[in-house]
Amino acid sequence: MFSLSELAPLNQHQSRCKLLKPWWEVFMDYLVVLMLMASVLACTEQLSRDRVVCIPSDPLVTANGSDHIPSTSRDVALTPTSKPPTHVQGNSPNLHSTGRGRRTHLVYQQYVYISQVCYHEALPLCSRFFPYMALLQSLLLVASGSFWLHFPHTSARIEHFLAILAKCCESPWTSQALSHAARQENIQEKEVVEERWPPKPPPSSSSSSAPVTNTRRSSIDSGADSPLLKRSDSASSAAPPSPCPSTLSCTSTMSSISLGSQVHIPSSKPPLMIDSPRQVICLDKSDGEQARALFERVRKFRSHCESSDIIYKVYLAQTIFKLLMVTLIVSYTIPLLSSFSFTHTCHPEEQALVGYATFECIHVLSSLIRKLLVAYLTLLGLYGLLNFYTIGWILHSSLRQYSFHSLKELCSLRDVPDLRNDLAFLLHMLDQYDPLLAQRLSVFLSPVSESRLLEENLERRWGEEKLRAITSVDAEGCSKLQLVALPRLPPALFTLSQLQVLKLELIADARFTAQVANMTSLRELHLYHCTAAVDPSALGVLQERLEVLHLTFTQASEIPSWVLSLRSLHELHLSGRLSSDSGVGRSWALGSLRQLRHLRVLVIRGMLQRIPGELCEVACSLVRLEIYNEGTRLLVLTGLKRMVDLTELLLQDCQLERLPSALLALTNLRTLNLQHNNLRTLEELLSLAHLRRLSCLRLAFNRVLALPASVGVLRGLELLDLSNNQLQSLPPALFTLRRLRRLLLAGNLLEELPAEVKSLQLLTELDLSRNRVESLPPGLFNSCLELRILNVAHNSISSLPRGIAALSQLCRLDLRGNSLEELPAELGCCIGLHGGGLLVEDWLFLSLPPHVRDFLSRSCSPSGTYSEDHSRPESDSFPYLSPTQWSFSSALESQI
Repeated sequence: MFSLSELAPLNQHQSRCKLLKPWWEVFMDYLVVLMLMASVLACTEQLSRDRVVCIPSDPLVTANGSDHIPSTSRDVALTPTSKPPTHVQGNSPNLHSTGRGRRTHLVYQQYVYISQVCYHEALPLCSRFFPYMALLQSLLLVASGSFWLHFPHTSARIEHFLAILAKCCESPWTSQALSHAARQENIQEKEVVEERWPPKPPPSSSSSSAPVTNTRRSSIDSGADSPLLKRSDSASSAAPPSPCPSTLSCTSTMSSISLGSQVHIPSSKPPLMIDSPRQVICLDKSDGEQARALFERVRKFRSHCESSDIIYKVYLAQTIFKLLMVTLIVSYTIPLLSSFSFTHTCHPEEQALVGYATFECIHVLSSLIRKLLVAYLTLLGLYGLLNFYTIGWILHSSLRQYSFHSLKELCSLRDVPDLRNDLAFLLHMLDQYDPLLAQRLSVFLSPVSESRLLEENLERRWGEEKLRAITSVDAEGCSKLQLVALPRLPPALFTLSQLQVLKLELIADARFTAQVANMTSLRELHLYHCTAAVDPSALGVLQERLEVLHLTFTQASEIPSWVLSLRSLHELHLSGRLSSDSGVGRSWALGSLRQLRHLRVLVIRGMLQRIPGELCEVACSLVRLEIYNEGTRLLVLTGLKRMVDLTELLLQDCQLERLPSALLALTNLRTLNLQHNNLRTLEELLSLAHLRRLSCLRLAFNRVLALPASVGVLRGLELLDLSNNQLQSLPPALFTLRRLRRLLLAGNLLEELPAEVKSLQLLTELDLSRNRVESLPPGLFNSCLELRILNVAHNSISSLPRGIAALSQLCRLDLRGNSLEELPAELGCCIGLHGGGLLVEDWLFLSLPPHVRDFLSRSCSPSGTYSEDHSRPESDSFPYLSPTQWSFSSALESQI
């Protein structure tokens, strides 16, 4: 037994499949049912009362020439109308009288016997087996009628298509999108009418009312000439039923929309066109998410169905098979009509049993079967004609191509793409049922419709209040907003007039419209893998206001062309795969940077092999150039020679082995940063003597083995960074740089600090961490009285001179990782060390006198290094900087 829950899906599937059956398929289904009923009726009649009735035609003639009459009827033989004999005496004249008719001399059993024999010998095969053949043929036509809907390779696609179609009919977005399209079309038609027939001024007096009335009446009578002044007949005709039970109301609404939102008005009044009164209702969150998921589902189903045309081929093969079946059945059935006869002559072989050689038989059902055969052939002929029509429709129509011609007349749905293969065929079949269903599906095929849905979702989820809530303020006091992984820019973004920094990351369809003019404070824009488009009306605004632009991309071809026209741009940061062959040099057209007349800072993070020649076009304004080459060797640097106005140059991860000779032309250079390269020697330092304005030289993270004495020619140096090299000693010429304020030598192989360091009287920071220094010269504490930061962590220092008390401005002293056994009490004279300026192990700190410990921990914060009971908190059990110490140190470095 089947439960109702198991039968319900079958019913639902059958009702859905009706949507894909055109009128001729439905008609053929009814014809097959009628043929099946006729064949079942014939089979039932033949099984219940099919027989023949036979009577003898002539007696059997014996060898002596006399008729052989059976003994059972030899004495008395009566016709069927004779009466039984009566006893009569004497020679009565009526004694030998006989009745009229033929004497058969057979009993009932003989009649039954001969009827069965003659049924099989005299009756033709078509009379006996035609009903069964018709039943089998009808069953075969029933099975082949819907084979394309149940074939394993097609049924899955059809069920998926019908499920998507049901979702499209149920989605509220469908009604909203079609309503919007109808309103847009109505507005467009109104504009056309107003252009052709401008409105007339109102009459000045009542006397003119009659002509106006006559004019109106004439316009009513000739309403057929105007495309808008039409009377809708939709009120008298019923709308087609909706395939989805839950969308009956939607069907009636959309059928009225498909009529152009026209209103039926009685003929006594002039017909008027009005807008649809229904306003667009914003979808809630769940409906919006379901609509977005449905767009993605339709997109995937389209790509899957358009890859093959198996449904079309199966339907064509099914139609050809049915046509061949009809032709075959008709070809051998029509000749059988002459075989159906009411009377038959039978010559049984068992003549001795019945006494007759010939029998005349009648077939009881011959008339009925003949009539059923004529009806069956008539239905079969109609079935064949419909198959011929189907073949003609298939061959005449381009069923593997589908275009929404009617929808493309609507201004809002002109972008619906043309379809092909199986999806196009399914829509052609769907149009035969109801074209409105294809319109509903087209809503989820339209990119414009999807864009409008995304806009509404963005407006709902990313309103002005939420955008203001996630806006932050950076350390410089600038308002900053970051948007990540959105489908497009929310419209509320353009209402943030106070926003200064905008960061966009992984936004697929970012577009700046004319509303960007409302962002009056926008000065900085970050685009991380976001190819933003700019409308012409918005480009002028960005050209005037945008000053800083950060671009992160994969290939140089992803750089928007409008970037190169930002004439007010001051800073440009480019991060992506750039090279001399496929990067900036080739992807940027020659002269494209000439419009960046105010560009002062250019930062490139890529893989360059040479300095692009196009950079020379902005050489007159460029003052800072930074190149992070990601480990790719920079071979050609001749392009630097023309950038004579550069004041800051950074070449990092460029695999440089020597100082570039092109640096000699940069006479205005103030900062030179060559960190993270492969410099082994600094012999070219002598050539840098021409750079008289050079004040900052960073050569950290290289492989420098020795510092040459020519370093002394850099008289203007204030910062020298030689950290993380392989220096073993320092030349005396280094200490002739009287202006040097910061000397960074961390991560080398130094074993001592020369006593000449006392000559650097302006020194404010000295970093000797992670070296092999065993002692510090006393002159460091006697002469370098401006010293504020001293870092000697992770060395081999065994004692600290008591002259450290002279460093009254010392704010940070790092002694961790040394061989100290105790600390001098003179540290209490360094008033800048209190509150976390002293970094040392806990046990070593306890070696100080109590009053010194109290002084150094006096201004400690609750999360600082020390507490009032002279112990450290649990979080600082390992001797590293606390957050308070780091912030204090960062502030101190910024002051220095």
